[in-house]
Amino acid sequence: MRPDATHPEIRVGTSGWHYRSWHGPFYPKDLKIKDFLSYYVGQFDTAEINNSFYRLPTEQAVRAWQKSVPEGFLFAWKASRFITHMKKLKDIEESINLVFGRMGGLGDTFGPVLFQLPPMLKANGETRERVARCLSLVPPDRRIAFEFRHPSWYEETTFRILHDHNAALCLSDHADAPAPWVTTADFVYVRGHGTNGRYAGSYSEETLQNWAHQIAEWRQKGRDVYVYFDNDIKSAAPGDARTLLRLLKDGQSLSAMSSR
Repeated sequence: MRPDATHPEIRVGTSGWHYRSWHGPFYPKDLKIKDFLSYYVGQFDTAEINNSFYRLPTEQAVRAWQKSVPEGFLFAWKASRFITHMKKLKDIEESINLVFGRMGGLGDTFGPVLFQLPPMLKANGETRERVARCLSLVPPDRRIAFEFRHPSWYEETTFRILHDHNAALCLSDHADAPAPWVTTADFVYVRGHGTNGRYAGSYSEETLQNWAHQIAEWRQKGRDVYVYFDNDIKSAAPGDARTLLRLLKDGQSLSAMSSR
C-alpha cells in the first residue's frame, strides 16, 4: 500500500544485499551468508530485490524475505525480464498477474516495482503504447517506476504517460541512457549505478550532498523518495548509502526520514 501522503518518507538502500565481496568491507568477516539480510536490515530500511528480474522467486523465498525483516521495512523489486526483455511488454497480462501475485507474498513489505527496459527498445508510438498498456495492467495500489536504457524515451510524451498513471521515471545515471531528473509521480525512484562504469565507483561526498539537497526538496513538495545504489563492486553501494543517509540526517531533522 502507498505511504501516508501527509508524511513523505525518504528511504535509502542498495540494489541487492547478497554479495560475497561485501564480506569485510560491509558485513563482518565472521558473518554467515545466511545472516546477510539480518545484518543489512540493521543498517537500512529498504532494499531492491534484483533476482526477481532473472527468475520468478518461489513462494517460500518470498515468505522468507517477508519474515526476515522488521516492521516498516520495504522491498522494492525488479519486474521479470521475461516481461521487459523477452516479451518487450507485448501480451503480458498473464505474466503481470503471475508475478504480482507471487510477489504479493511480501505483504506489508511490498514496495515500489521497477520495470527496466532493454537498451535496444527505442521509443515510438507502438512502444509507448505498450508502456501505457503495461501500466493499466498492474494493480492500481502499487507504485511503479520505469528505467529506460535508450535516450529516445526522454521526451514529453513518455513523461505524460507516466504522469497519467502516477508512475515514476527512474532517475538513473546508467551510462547507456542517463535520465533527466524529471518527476512524474507522487514519489521519486533513484538508482545510482556508479561513477566508473557499470556497477563500479563510489560517489564523492560533494555529489551525494547535491543529491541530499534535491531529495530534501522533493520531500518538501510531498513526494516520497526511494534511493538504491547499484554500484556493488568493492562494496561501494553500502558505503554510499550510509554516506547519503548521514548527509540527509545532518541537513534535516530525523523526522524527515522514514521510521520503523
